[in-house]
Amino acid sequence: MVNISLKHSILTILSVLFVLQALGQKVLTIKEAEQIALSNYASIKAKASQLNASKAFLTETKTEYLPDVNLSAQQDYGTVNGQNGPLYGAGLSVASSGPALPNQNWNAAFGALYLANVNWNFFAFGRAKEKVKVQKTIVSLDENDLAQEQFEHQIRVATSYLNLLAAQQLDKAAQDNLDRSIDLQTVVVARVKNGLNPGVDSSLANAEVSNARISLTNAEQTVLDQSNQLANFLGIPPQNFLLDSVFVSKTPKNTDQQPTVSPDEHPLLKFYRNRIGVSDEQAKYLKTFSYPTLSLFGVYQGRGSGFGSAYTTDPTTYNGSYGSGVDPTRYNYLFGVGFTWNITNPFRVHYQVKSQKFISEQFQNEYNLVEDQLHDQQILAETRIYNALKNYREVPVEVSASNDAYIQKYTLYKNGLANIVDFTQALFTLNRAEVDQAITYNNVWQALLFKAAATGDFGLFINNF
Repeated sequence: MVNISLKHSILTILSVLFVLQALGQKVLTIKEAEQIALSNYASIKAKASQLNASKAFLTETKTEYLPDVNLSAQQDYGTVNGQNGPLYGAGLSVASSGPALPNQNWNAAFGALYLANVNWNFFAFGRAKEKVKVQKTIVSLDENDLAQEQFEHQIRVATSYLNLLAAQQLDKAAQDNLDRSIDLQTVVVARVKNGLNPGVDSSLANAEVSNARISLTNAEQTVLDQSNQLANFLGIPPQNFLLDSVFVSKTPKNTDQQPTVSPDEHPLLKFYRNRIGVSDEQAKYLKTFSYPTLSLFGVYQGRGSGFGSAYTTDPTTYNGSYGSGVDPTRYNYLFGVGFTWNITNPFRVHYQVKSQKFISEQFQNEYNLVEDQLHDQQILAETRIYNALKNYREVPVEVSASNDAYIQKYTLYKNGLANIVDFTQALFTLNRAEVDQAITYNNVWQALLFKAAATGDFGLFINNF
């Protein structure tokens, strides 16, 4: 008897300490949780980096229409023996320029070549513009991808927030049930010791206390799991959260509010629609490879050599000094217009474009599927809200009746007018009613959150307090 009372006192003290700690802890509102999550969550940061990369590549793509301007300078030392005969420029030979002398000699001097080259594909049937358009649609896709990720994460955080709040309420219900079970145990043990009730009653009471403790442990584990989940979504270390009680004390202001976002502006649909746009632009870009390219080019070069102009007839007319070889003495320029067209390209490009159009059809079919799913979810959301409100209106009746039955059976049992089976049944019924009460408010908010997710308007939930 003393041991049971001591345990009950310890539980009471721990409960008081928990309440005092909670009073000193700052309440984490759901709006604060959303802000923390949008700032910290790694996947959102990754999408933002991807968007920045796409924007940088767009800037680079716009510069591809500019002409290529190459500057080159080389200074060499070597021989200039020449030989008559055909060669193929495989890129592994030297470009020595000299006479075809009857014998090999090892006369060597310095030489130099200075070159400026300009090449500009000034007309390619819109190829450069189409490439820019493709990259612009990719930037738009990444922007919508980021917005979609932010929207989805807002829904995830709100769901986790409500789940944790529900778990905390169930934990409280489990604690209340344990307290009542311990009260029952105290009464039963006293009556059994005084011979007023059979000994089996104490066994049943002990079983109820053990079951209540197991239920409380399971509830506490659920709270811990949900806390870790919420902390993960917030991008912060796991911790105990004190949440806003508004979701367990009142229902939304207006569950019939209509979304301000048009159906086709849902973040998910915008993302899928942009995928189609990117694919269509890529098909247009690929098509430009069927056409020829018109180019302007120009070259200006200066060349120096330690070999004199009479070297062909007099092999002694060369100077091996560095200065005489690298100083340019001959200059040339060249400019012109080029026309390049691989006439087999249209055959290859035709099938590339055809393939890309099939990809666009694939994206369109996926868009249609998501659109139908969201439409069905909107209808389901209204039903969920309706049923959640029905339960919300019904649960006070259940709690009141269960509490009255518990008080009645408790009084009757203490006075020997009811058996322990009737009393434990009343105890179970009251606990069930308290569990229903704990989640009823939460279910209304969960249903409204489901509607916000289906319509793409998070404001339906976050601005409905």
